[in-house]
Amino acid sequence: MMGVTLDTGALIAMEKSKPRAMMLLRAAKEQRAELFATTPVIAEWWRGRSDRREDIKLGVTIVPLPLAVAEAAGMVLGQFRREADRVKLTIDAMVVAFAAICGGGIVYTSDVDDLSRLRTYFPSVRVLSI
Repeated sequence: MMGVTLDTGALIAMEKSKPRAMMLLRAAKEQRAELFATTPVIAEWWRGRSDRREDIKLGVTIVPLPLAVAEAAGMVLGQFRREADRVKLTIDAMVVAFAAICGGGIVYTSDVDDLSRLRTYFPSVRVLSI
């Protein structure tokens, strides 16, 4: 089974029933892929309970951010000189670090440019557009 890490944009795309997002949910239901979202991603996405969000959660494995992932993301963020870059990329760094360390090496995102910047530090990760 293929592991896929989702960022916030992927969860939003699922809410909006975007075709690629729905393909991922189908793959999860058919047990061809395991979809991961870390708790920081859920915090960025969650704006209250809805039937749609509950359905999405059923197809996604929600993972508390492991310490090793947080440390790896922090090391990467330390490479950025500008505070604004570090703030903007904090959750993205966690997502890419998680994909590299535990989430199967594939990330689906609506923010390919920012996550691709982080691939320099995690070259095994593939960043794909949702």
